[in-house]
Amino acid sequence: MNEKSEMRLMVESGVEAQVANIIEPEIEELGFRLVRVKLSGLNGLTLQIMAERPDGTMSVGDCEKVSRAIAPVLDIEDPIANAYHLEMSSPGIDRPLVRKSDFEKWAGHMAKLETRQMIDGRKRYKGIILSVDGDDIIFRRESVAEGESENFTLPAGEILEAKLILTDDLIREALQRDKSLRVASGEETDDKDSTSESGLDS
Repeated sequence: MNEKSEMRLMVESGVEAQVANIIEPEIEELGFRLVRVKLSGLNGLTLQIMAERPDGTMSVGDCEKVSRAIAPVLDIEDPIANAYHLEMSSPGIDRPLVRKSDFEKWAGHMAKLETRQMIDGRKRYKGIILSVDGDDIIFRRESVAEGESENFTLPAGEILEAKLILTDDLIREALQRDKSLRVASGEETDDKDSTSESGLDS
């Protein structure tokens, strides 16, 4: 299975799921991947669509392109009863992790998670992503309480929500990855002195 067609582990329910089912084929047809659909009370009612290219990038122009493609489809299918504002965005640095490949790509960074049901007496976890082993995700605890092991494993299918935690290391790596992709695509030259990290160590 290639990156574009890899199924999401974390999926919506209710109206949000209806919206996702309508727009995901349209988004994939354009060469992008759906990350998340969320309805919020922002500005009355806002439909937030998060998407990205298979390499993890998503420019302002990409957002506009996808928004123009899905808006008429949503108008026709009309899954939301009330008037709403459509907001298209990239996942951002502290992004949701919705596919196993997301955990693989961001191994070494801290994530907060919520499971579908109690696992070892809890539903909320926080840890550094270590690796993906089949259908399991392995993490390391930032701080270990008495009686706990340093590492813990969660079945990928039991994770309801997962999101990267913003750290200086995450910001640095995200900026470096973005620069590398721009260099590879010819949008930017590989001038190491031109990358500013001001404010990251403060």
